[in-house]
Amino acid sequence: MKKIPQRTCVICHSKFDKRDLFRIVSDKSGEIFFDPTGKANGRGAYVCQSDACVDQFLNKNYLERAFKRKVESDVVEIVRQQLSEKKQMK
Repeated sequence: MKKIPQRTCVICHSKFDKRDLFRIVSDKSGEIFFDPTGKANGRGAYVCQSDACVDQFLNKNYLERAFKRKVESDVVEIVRQQLSEKKQMK
């Protein structure tokens, strides 16, 4: 039986299976995006799928804290759009 990696939500600090979390990535070029595969290169921040955690992650500068740099509001909106599309698919 294969062990499933555990990751922690950056908002509620609860542990989940890696595949049950949304992964937001900052790659070497500085681009920030939603990673549906969970395998993209770069620093990842995980957030659980609860609406409260996703909203807080996107509204309270947690993106900036997670990646330790300034994040433009249009980037936040792109990530928000990507996450909402993924949620509708489930």
